[in-house]
Amino acid sequence: MARREPELDLGVLISRITSALQRSLAEALPAGDELGPRQRTVLAFVQPEGSRAVDLARESGQHKQVIGTLVDELEALGYVRRTPDPTDRRAKLVVPTERGRRQITSTAAAIADVERRLAGALGEQAYRQFKQSARRVAEILHGAL
Repeated sequence: MARREPELDLGVLISRITSALQRSLAEALPAGDELGPRQRTVLAFVQPEGSRAVDLARESGQHKQVIGTLVDELEALGYVRRTPDPTDRRAKLVVPTERGRRQITSTAAAIADVERRLAGALGEQAYRQFKQSARRVAEILHGAL
């Protein structure tokens, strides 16, 4: 008699997806990429013209203190710099450096490749539906926090 695999809960599924995606990125990105998943995620939200830390926290779902630490790390590694916000003298913008822009571009290309492979394996429509459902789940859970 064949053994039935147990139904995986949402946390386990998300953990497996995240781990597999991080492995795929590590394999696809240039050698010497020193960023961890959390740093890479925050960098992905930094706009070319700059982003406020509070916006990075909201968009990434991280606490402001965590974002502050991650931005400090990204700045020390040369991926971003802080500049005065021209619309608010009290605020700072986190702006990608040339190195940061290259990292954003290479990460986006690696993710696009993963997405192409998934769409090929699942079918375009099924993958599009998966992403819509995942986005909705994230919105629901984020609102519940």
